[in-house]
Amino acid sequence: NHKCVAMSDEKLATHAKASKKFLDGWDGVNTIVMTGSADGKLEADNYEAQLRALPEAVLPRDSKGMPVFDMMLIGVGDDGHVGSLYPNRDEVLQTDKWVLPVAMKDPPSITLSLPVMVGAKRVIIAACGVSEKYPQGKSDAMKRGIEGAEELRSFPAAGLRPCATWIMDA
Repeated sequence: NHKCVAMSDEKLATHAKASKKFLDGWDGVNTIVMTGSADGKLEADNYEAQLRALPEAVLPRDSKGMPVFDMMLIGVGDDGHVGSLYPNRDEVLQTDKWVLPVAMKDPPSITLSLPVMVGAKRVIIAACGVSEKYPQGKSDAMKRGIEGAEELRSFPAAGLRPCATWIMDA
């Protein structure tokens, strides 16, 4: 997921953080970048158009026309959100788009849809350690996600249960 902010914003822009931490050190990296506007719908439409413009030799499609990424590395929140797919929101159930605008918080964000996440060849959910945002860690959320009692709409990570490898600490 990406917040709709200037791409140079190292505090909020996912691309800026990823570039600084690891992308800048790799040769031959080709990334798709948002325009940096605050317009979630515009950003989602532009991002999806850039993905769709990639030839199938680069980004294969499944039988329903959805993209098939080699790997999807996904974080999960303690409420079970994945990407910007938050509990009890309509975006969780959208199946016709690749990229969705989400105007739940300010700034708005964009996220890949659940069918795109699920369709990757390899799906990895990583939730390790504690942070300022999650001082208790995410072990309770991981337990809820794996054990199977949660439903998709109220706990979006449940939609990844059948296809994901879950990496977590105790």
